[in-house]
Amino acid sequence: QVQLVESGGGLVQAGGSLRLSCAASGRTFSNYAMGWFRQAPGKEREFVATISWGGGSTYYADSVKGRFTISRDNAKNTVYLRMNSLKPEDTAVYYCAADLWGIATMDPQEYDYWGQGTQVTVSS
Repeated sequence: QVQLVESGGGLVQAGGSLRLSCAASGRTFSNYAMGWFRQAPGKEREFVATISWGGGSTYYADSVKGRFTISRDNAKNTVYLRMNSLKPEDTAVYYCAADLWGIATMDPQEYDYWGQGTQVTVSS
């Protein structure tokens, strides 16, 4: 069993920055890939970013490429999402997820565990 707890969300003005954290516990964090997804009101959950087990591979949604950065610290069992130049359309609940296969993937169905989410609100 893997427990994931997100933090770092909040209210920020457009153009601002936030850093989300996702702390993992329960199994060997360094073995699995991690992803960030988001869900805005009335919309389906969408992929944001993913990072492989060792951090060597990262992928981003086109909508956040160049603005968001995913990283991980396996010693701290934590994955991060640095979000810069935030836009109102980034407003959503952000979820982290763990994929026990360790390979970074954009497919939410490949992820085995999910956190409870953290709200990010970007005001214009």
